[in-house]
Amino acid sequence: MTPASRLSFSCLADYHRRDMDKKRTVSDCHATDRPVAALATRHPHGEHIRPHSHARAQLIHALSGVLTVVSAAGSWVVPAGRAVWMPENVVHGIHIAGNVAMRTLYLAPQVRPGLPTHCEVIEVSALLREAIIAATAIRLDYGNGGRDQRVMDLILDEIEVAPRLQLHVPLPRNLKLLRLCERMIAEPAEPVTLEGLAREMNISGRTVARLFHREVGMSFGDWRRRMCLLLSLPRLASGVSILEVSLEHGYQSPSAFSAMFRRSLGVSPTEYLVSKV
Repeated sequence: MTPASRLSFSCLADYHRRDMDKKRTVSDCHATDRPVAALATRHPHGEHIRPHSHARAQLIHALSGVLTVVSAAGSWVVPAGRAVWMPENVVHGIHIAGNVAMRTLYLAPQVRPGLPTHCEVIEVSALLREAIIAATAIRLDYGNGGRDQRVMDLILDEIEVAPRLQLHVPLPRNLKLLRLCERMIAEPAEPVTLEGLAREMNISGRTVARLFHREVGMSFGDWRRRMCLLLSLPRLASGVSILEVSLEHGYQSPSAFSAMFRRSLGVSPTEYLVSKV
């Protein structure tokens, strides 16, 4: 698809969607007997969607801005061009950073055996992005066997093969370690060492290291770097400078922060957050 045709396609979808979204609601998406339904919404910076759950699985996609989706198992950060898969009946809340254009798919349980079974962030290809946008303009009672069903089937195909991304901060079950992790998340600029954690827990540093691996599946250092990385994305999306974000997360300079960011995600902070609208 050429850039010009893609723009025309998106504009046409936006035209139909503006008319449809006057009537379409989350409840409508749940009530349809079709396996896939799509909804377009916009959310201002700073909005917090309270914890809730759905009887259908969701694919929550950010066309712009950054979403932070929080459940009992941890937090998933969803920048523009990515999406988070949320299984049915999982309680979760959403924090909005930047002005978010959200596109949400609601999928019937077990619609495809190859779809994810737990929360995870996926890369949204250009094809999947355009299919999701098109789906928001498709009637909720679309017919079987026609173009509309083929668009929905294509979406399911693309979700199955989409690359999975490590944009998740797992939380430990151990209550003492959980409290310390929550404090690090609340105060990411505070210097923390494995030895300091060991003193607070009254155990050895080696025991703390083993506990981190057992509880969250990674080392303390890897967990803390990922935590700082993912906390930084909403701040960058809200327009905070790289210098300020670096200092907020314990880095002495923007270059040190940017180097960590590039090592983790393969691009600079500015490149990563370029809107794909």
